[in-house]
Amino acid sequence: MKRLISADTSELLKMNRFELKQSIAASEGRTLLSENVAGREAVVADITSTEIAHAFGADLVLLNGVDVFEPVISGLPEQGKANNIVEQLHRLAGCPIGVNLEPVGELSEMVENQTPIAAGRQLSQATLQQVTRQQFDFICLTGNPGTGVTNSTIARSIRLARDNFPGLIIAGKMHSSGVSEPLITADLARTFLAAGADIVLVPAVGTVPGVNQQMLTEIVTAVHAQGGLVMSAIGTSQEGSETDVIKRIALTNKICGVDIQHIGDAGFGGVAPVQNIIALSDAIRGSHHTISRIARSINR
Repeated sequence: MKRLISADTSELLKMNRFELKQSIAASEGRTLLSENVAGREAVVADITSTEIAHAFGADLVLLNGVDVFEPVISGLPEQGKANNIVEQLHRLAGCPIGVNLEPVGELSEMVENQTPIAAGRQLSQATLQQVTRQQFDFICLTGNPGTGVTNSTIARSIRLARDNFPGLIIAGKMHSSGVSEPLITADLARTFLAAGADIVLVPAVGTVPGVNQQMLTEIVTAVHAQGGLVMSAIGTSQEGSETDVIKRIALTNKICGVDIQHIGDAGFGGVAPVQNIIALSDAIRGSHHTISRIARSINR
């Protein structure tokens, strides 16, 4: 399997769940994912944030805040066509596309007011059927700020997703989602994998108080022992920090052994500042692979 950081668009978009996972693993911690608020007008109004993120070094793009029944993707030429948004983004950006689905469940012990979200953003049999029809390459089972998503609802949702979605499944939380509970442990990571997750999402070291290098290294070791992958996430608005902060976070988490580094959407136009996407790319894989990603034609 060709490693993702060296793969052409024509190779990437043919990969199934298992091939994409192996391609990421073969890239040895040098895969970059950009999360974007897809409905927000990008800094360049007539193109998508997906195109911007990929052009500046993202290998994978995760759409946030999308109602999969009535998707709004700012800058997309053919709005209102719910069943071909992935096809359009594949054609425009040439990279694997994922979407967040949030398993909102029972009322939790909240540390803030709970934020209601549309049914099309929540994990359900119906939304899983829809993202399968839309042919998303992966889904991320997580919670946005204040939604009240718990680790127990994530664990239960993984089983439902594995039975109804053929692509890669990422699962976990990058911050509390408004709930008072531990964010991640090695045992919880094993639970996610046993339920059917391919990739465990964890907060990046340096983003959430108490998540340190020793903890993350233990989680990575446990996940890799069971054949899973780990994605560290900058999901605390620090994606808008100085580039030196991004580089420090990136190198620290690479030392811990993570396979994918996520950069969040808290920038103008719902995407991280482009200089920080490049800084993250340079830090984890150097200028050679950064240039390879940003210059490689999507027509290859």
